[in-house]
Amino acid sequence: MTTPTPPEAATSPASAPPPTTVAATAKAKDRARAAVDAARDNLVRLAGALHADPELSFDEHRSAALVARALSDGGLAVETGIAGLPTAFAARAGSGPLHVVVCAEYDALPGVGHACGHNLIAASAVGAGLALALVADELGMTVTVLGTPAEEGGGGKVILLERGAFAGAHAAMMVHPWPQDRLTATCLAVDHLRVAYTGTEAHASAAPERGVNAGDAMVVAQVAIGLLRQHLPAGDQVHGVVDSGGQAPNIVPGHAVGRWMLRSPSLDGLEALRPRVRHCFEAGSLATGAALDVTALSPTYSHMEPDAGLLRLWRANAEALGRRYDADDAGMAPPTLSTDMANVSLVVPTIHPLIGVDAGGAVNHQPAFAAACVGPSADLALLDGSLGMAFTAIDAAADGPVRERLLAGTR
Repeated sequence: MTTPTPPEAATSPASAPPPTTVAATAKAKDRARAAVDAARDNLVRLAGALHADPELSFDEHRSAALVARALSDGGLAVETGIAGLPTAFAARAGSGPLHVVVCAEYDALPGVGHACGHNLIAASAVGAGLALALVADELGMTVTVLGTPAEEGGGGKVILLERGAFAGAHAAMMVHPWPQDRLTATCLAVDHLRVAYTGTEAHASAAPERGVNAGDAMVVAQVAIGLLRQHLPAGDQVHGVVDSGGQAPNIVPGHAVGRWMLRSPSLDGLEALRPRVRHCFEAGSLATGAALDVTALSPTYSHMEPDAGLLRLWRANAEALGRRYDADDAGMAPPTLSTDMANVSLVVPTIHPLIGVDAGGAVNHQPAFAAACVGPSADLALLDGSLGMAFTAIDAAADGPVRERLLAGTR
C-alpha cells in the first residue's frame, strides 16, 4: 500500500476558478443539499451499522470498508491502506487547486462502543464528501475524505500526518458529537503511557520476604500522583487504570500493568508535566524494588489551534441549519478533550466543532451517550454536520480573501 500523492492541481494556486457570484454559491449549496437529501437514508443506515458493530483502534476493518464503500459508490476515487495503515483510506473528487480534507473517524471505545459518536463522525464525513464531489470542479476544489483510524489513543492522524497523507491540504475539518453545540473545545495535549512493574512472586504467607511486590509499586505511584494533583497548574490532568496487579491474594504480585494519560493545555505544559509524573512512577519502583518500564502507547497529541476564519464560516452555516451557540455567546468555558485532530491543526488550517446530540443529560464516554448516537437527534446531527461542512467548504472556495489565504498557506 502507498501513501496517496495529492493531485498536482491541489498544490498549485495558479489556476484559480472564475469569480464566484452569490448566486453561483447559492446554487452550489442547493446541489450539495440535494446530494445529502438523496443520500439521507443511506447515511443513517451507515451510522447505524457502524454503531451496531463497534471496532477498536487499528482494528476497524469492517467499519473502514463500509465507509470507503459508501464513498466509492458515490463516485469518489478510493485508495485503501494508505500510509501503511490497513484501516486508513483516502477518497478523492475534483481537481481544483484548493484542497479540502474532511476527516472520518470510526473507531470505538472498549466496553462502551460508540460512546463518543464516531459512527456519526464517519457518516457526516461521507455526507459532506458526496455533496462536495458534485461541486468541487466548478468551485476550483479538490475534496478528500480521509479515513483516519485510532483516534481513541492510537494517534492515527498523527501517523497519517507524518507519512504525508495531509500533504497539499489547505484546510481540514470534521464535526464531533457532544451533548450541546459548541464552536470548539479546549483540546489538551496528551501522552498515552503503558506503565509496567516487574517484581518477584512468592508465597504471601509462608515467604513474603522473598517477594518483590509489583502491585504495591503501582499503589505507591497512584498515591504519589494523587498527592501531586493538588500542586499541578490549572488544566493539567493525570488519570489512569490498572489492567493487572496480581493473580491471587496468596501470591505476592510479580507483575502490575496500567495505562495512564498525562494532559496539559499546551505541548510546553505537557513537557513540564512529564518528569513530575515520571518521578511518581519511579517512587513505586524505589519503594518496592520492582523494575519499572514506561512506554508510549501512541504519538503525543498536541493542543489545538482552530482556524478562526473557517470557524466563522462554519458558525454562519450551522446557525442557518438551526444550530445555536448560546454557551459560547454566554462566555462559558469550552469543554476539555483531547484529539489527534489537534496535531493536524498545527500544520493545516483546521476546525473541529462540536455538534449537539440530545443525550438526556449523559456525556461522552458514558453508555447512555452511546445509546443517544442512534435515533432522531443523532440523525439530525449527522445531516447537519454533513451540510455544515459542505457549505463551509463551498464558502471557503468562493470567498476571495478566505480562498487566497488558504491557498497561500497563511493563518
